[in-house]
Amino acid sequence: MDLQNEKCVMILDASLPAGLIANAAAILGITLGKQLPQVVGQDVTDQAGREHLDIIEFPVPILKGDKERIKSIRKRLYEPDFSDLTVVDFSDLAQGCKTYGEFTEKMRDAGDGDLNYLGIAICGAKKKVNRLTGNLALLR
Repeated sequence: MDLQNEKCVMILDASLPAGLIANAAAILGITLGKQLPQVVGQDVTDQAGREHLDIIEFPVPILKGDKERIKSIRKRLYEPDFSDLTVVDFSDLAQGCKTYGEFTEKMRDAGDGDLNYLGIAICGAKKKVNRLTGNLALLR
């Protein structure tokens, strides 16, 4: 992966309570780490020799969206031009499930109109990611 020409962002629904925003970001980040292990650096040690586990090698801006904007971007990500991007989405359907089995069962019956996204993460070519997200503000 060419880290100079790659970008990774998360877009979260800014209208959500802080706890749901944090939960969505955590879920997206864990899944990104699984999908893109090559962007996670090596463990490091501090001056005292204590080990600190590896983290991602580049920043991941958290951008502000609303449910309509996130859904619109998610829909665009199904277009062939964006098929090479890594995309993780987290919906209210997923957030409301107590087990992974429940999630997979409900997802099988979910139509596109049934999913309201709490957030999405996008990684890939910087130009493509910017084309989708360049006009979004940072979540503060």
